[in-house]
Amino acid sequence: MSGAAGGGGSSCLGAAAAASCSSAGSPYAASAGGGAGVAGRLKARVLEHIFSYLELSDLMRCSLVCRHWNNILADENSEVWRSLSTRTLSDEAVRSDILCNLATYKGKLKAFQHALSSHDCSRNVYVKKNGFTLHRNPIAQSTDGARGKIGFSEGRHAWEIWWEGPLGTVAVIGIATKRAAMQCQGYVALLGSDDQSWGWNLVDNNLLHNGEVNGNFPQCNNAPKYQIGERIRVILDMDDKTLSFERGFEFLGVAFRGLPKVCLFPAVSAVYGNTEVTMVYLGKPLDG
Repeated sequence: MSGAAGGGGSSCLGAAAAASCSSAGSPYAASAGGGAGVAGRLKARVLEHIFSYLELSDLMRCSLVCRHWNNILADENSEVWRSLSTRTLSDEAVRSDILCNLATYKGKLKAFQHALSSHDCSRNVYVKKNGFTLHRNPIAQSTDGARGKIGFSEGRHAWEIWWEGPLGTVAVIGIATKRAAMQCQGYVALLGSDDQSWGWNLVDNNLLHNGEVNGNFPQCNNAPKYQIGERIRVILDMDDKTLSFERGFEFLGVAFRGLPKVCLFPAVSAVYGNTEVTMVYLGKPLDG
């Protein structure tokens, strides 16, 4: 799978890739008996030992071989996933509260797979060693952004974003196509400045797209301002073509409707020097 845990450039997660990322509903059922042959007769203990040496993309393929292999990998907190997370995730990411809302080793690995890209961002930012936090260098008269490693063309997806430093005059979270710019001169709302991105400016609560303000968000009187460290949950529904936000356990509403059927990436843009933004992919949002 492109854009896997090693994290190169961005890729789009479509139907085939989505199937390989989920153990449920895999096409291995087409195999005779769901576990025929030598592969289906290997003991679970032996398979777990072998699997513990493989990388994420290999494990995803293994889950499609037969029902027996799929069942071995179905436990997202097994020794297989623990071993891979130990090799892949930084000590800082594991020991801090960055991944506190992810209960399984496999979930944490998928979050790293979908994290902000160090190769698809402004030259004025970099992803810290923890693999999840974007740091903006103190460059004057520049707005700088980054996309996630993987974009989405279908399905429902959720991720968390929070600022760990001052917002400055503009701090925007949202989504962008591969064509959207990730750097521009001056201090502007980069996300939402063209027809390739959609953003929510946390400083003034404006929704932005195609260079225009699409109203305030959330739509209520005296909407509270964003507080540093507060986690905002972003919900992208490519089936309904909507982008929504949550704060804490409160659903703030649908911010954008009628999104195009193209590959859309999680994205952020910032202007304040030395500020930091963290993004953690959560997977499919929970209903209710």
